[in-house]
Formats: sequence, structure tokens, C-alpha cells
Amino acid sequence: MAEVQLDNAPRKVREIYAKAFTAVERNNLDYAISMFEAVLELEPRLLQARKWLRAAEIRKFNEAGGGASKHLMAFLTNLPTFFAAQSKLKKDPMQALKLAEKLIKADPLQPKFVVLLANVAIAADLPEVAIQMLESGREQAPQNIEWVRWLGRLYRDTGLTHESRLCFEEVARARPNDPVAIKELKDAIATDTMNKGGWEGAKSHRDLIKDTKEAQSLEQEAKAIKTGKDLDDLIVEFQERVQREPENINYRRVLADHLARSKRYDEALTVLQEAQKITGRADPQVDRAVSAIAIQKFDAAIEQARAAGHTAEAETQEQARADYIFENAKELVKRYPNDLQFHYELGVLFYERGMTMDAVESFQLAQRNPQRRTRALYYLGLCFKQKGQYDIALEQLAKAAAELTLMDDVKKDIVYEMGLLHDLMGQTDKAVERFKEIYGVDIRYKDVAQRIEKAYKR
Repeated sequence: MAEVQLDNAPRKVREIYAKAFTAVERNNLDYAISMFEAVLELEPRLLQARKWLRAAEIRKFNEAGGGASKHLMAFLTNLPTFFAAQSKLKKDPMQALKLAEKLIKADPLQPKFVVLLANVAIAADLPEVAIQMLESGREQAPQNIEWVRWLGRLYRDTGLTHESRLCFEEVARARPNDPVAIKELKDAIATDTMNKGGWEGAKSHRDLIKDTKEAQSLEQEAKAIKTGKDLDDLIVEFQERVQREPENINYRRVLADHLARSKRYDEALTVLQEAQKITGRADPQVDRAVSAIAIQKFDAAIEQARAAGHTAEAETQEQARADYIFENAKELVKRYPNDLQFHYELGVLFYERGMTMDAVESFQLAQRNPQRRTRALYYLGLCFKQKGQYDIALEQLAKAAAELTLMDDVKKDIVYEMGLLHDLMGQTDKAVERFKEIYGVDIRYKDVAQRIEKAYKR
């Protein structure tokens, strides 16, 4: 299914989408869900709408209480629909998809519903929908390694080689003795490295390699630890590859990475600058690589100055590093105004520099990125707290907390700040309730133990 971007969707679709998004921001979830469903009825290829539909469904489920008992009840209540969808999976996958969507609406986090919808989407030749479903499920249940493996395979099959590689790396970390996981990781590393080499039809990483020497080189590259000689050999190898195929940007990125590992930072930056000229257009991957290596160069200079006892020089380099990161973040937002990840990163830098209004503007844009929404809302809460607007800050944090089911590190940060805000507003009982939520799962988090003990003494 060819994805349709919002800018290219029909006007009516864009209008309904705007109403739906506004409803999400106002927490009018029932209306938002119905509007996103109307959008997808008109344009099922608008994956951006599906992402927000899932987010709204998850938020509504969490606000209703969530929990294991709710998952069980949703499954038992919807068993007839579940079996009906399973029976139609092969015969009529599009009808099965509609039934699976109803199940997800009833409980977007029920594992059996998540798996069913993903299977139905694949049967209906809509792998992107399966990917979205597993992505949202993975966010809520990161410990489910089988979902991560499945997602890695879907990424691989749809050409998202870097995302596939990250998934298989996670699987291999969780299951280091699993030979299938190791092989899939090796294949993913090779495919990701070679994905711009022009052999898209290959079935395995060996098919992507012209000869045995290149195969050995890629296996060598995949080692966790490389000796100096390994790196020198790889640098020579990829310099030769760049000469043979000067327009292969992926080779240049790999070469730059190896040069940086060898602390040849200026050479690495030159390679990437040449890559930028060759593409003739903006490439965020190359720009990120340039940023990363420039920062490594600063870090090396700082370490060298401190080792030599040149404290003033080290402090000068540290300030230059901070200035570079800030100016580079602003430049990336200008170059890629629609990349919400860059807006989020710039917002964090604005916040750290006390530029609260600029930070608010960045985070209000960044919250439209489903992957960054909760953190953006968290920072919005901190910004409004700095401005003394405690009630608005609390609203932002409450939105973020409602979208998280597990009391993980992110939710702890959010709930803790809510407690501090209640305290600042003179709402002592509400503050204690927030701190108790954390105390019940992590007694060592910050100063919650002291706060709870103090409350009981009162």
C-alpha cells in the first residue's frame, strides 16, 4: 500500500483530520476517534491518521482504568468478533480487518487483538498497518521480544533496513544464545550497510556481496570490538569501494564512521561533506552523522586538554561544543521544518538554556510526533512550571501520564513533577497521592521515601 501524506490528501480528508487532531488536543477522545475513523474511511492509506487513531484509543482505554482485568474482560466480551475475524482472515481479509479494528477500539492493548490485527493486515497486503500496530504495542509492552522480532522482519520486508537492524539488535541483546537471532542480526547489519548498493532483489546478505572478500569485510565490521588493524583494513576497503562507486552514499557513511573510530575526525567530516555535495539535496542521515562526528571531535579535544592539565583550554572547548550543538540544532530545524524529532531536540536545548517561550513553541510542535508526545508534554509541563503557570503545567503532565500504562522511568518523572506542582499549589493531599504512586513501585526514586515518611508523621 502506497502511503498518502496529509499534504497530498483530498481537501475534505484534511479538514476532517484537522477536526480530529483538535479533538485530541482537547481530550475529546470519542469525537477524535470517530473523526479519525471517518478520515480512514475516505483515505485508508493515510497512515498518519492511523497513528493518531491508535494514540487516542490507547489514551481513552488508559483513562478508563486499563489494567489486566480490563484486558481479560475485553477479550471475553468480544470473543464472537474475535473468532469471526479469525475465520475471515484468509477468505476475506478486508472484512477481517474491519472486525479487527473494532476489537482494537474495544481494547487497543489486548495482546491477542494486537496480534490478530497485525496478521489480518499482512493478509490484506497492508504491512504498514501491521507495523503501526506492533509499534504501538511495543511501546506499551517493550518486554515482548517476539513482537520486536516480528517487527524487525516486517521492517526488513518493507525495505526499512535500518529500523530492522535496530530491532534485531534488541532481540540479540535479549537472547544472545539464540542462533536464529544472531543470524537475523548479521543479515540485517549487512543489508543495512549495503541497502544503496543496487541489489534490492537479493535474498540474504551473502547475495548482496560481490565476492567473499567483501563478505569477510562486513562480518569484520559487525564485531563489537575492533582492533586498530581491523579499522585500518576497513578504512582502506571502503575507500576502494567509494572509488569504485562514488555515488554510493552508504559507503561514504560507513567510511566516515570508521575514520571517526580511528579519531581521524577531519577526514571523516570531509567524506560526509562530499556525500552532501553528491546527493544534491538535504539528507538528514548524513547531517546527523556530521553532527555526531563534530561532537566526537570536540570531546577528543576536551579530553586531550584535561589530560595535559590545560583547564582553561578544556573549558573553552566545552563552551564551543555546547554552542555548536545549539546552533546545529537550530540549523537542522530550518533545513527540515517538518521533522518533529528535530523540533523536540531543539526544544530540550531551549529549555536547558532557560529560553522558556522558545522551548514551549518547539514542544507544542513536537507533541504531534507520537514517539515523542509524552516527553514533549512532560517538558511543556516543566516550561509552564518555570513560568509560574502551575495549573497549565499540571494539565500537560496529566495528559502525558494518562497515555502511559506502566510506571516506567518516564512516568515516574511525570508523576513526580505532578506531585511537586500539587505541593506548590498548596494541595498537600493530592501531592502525597502522586508520590505514593511512585513509592509503591520504586521506594528509591529521588526523595519520595522521605516525602511519604514526612506525610505519615504529619
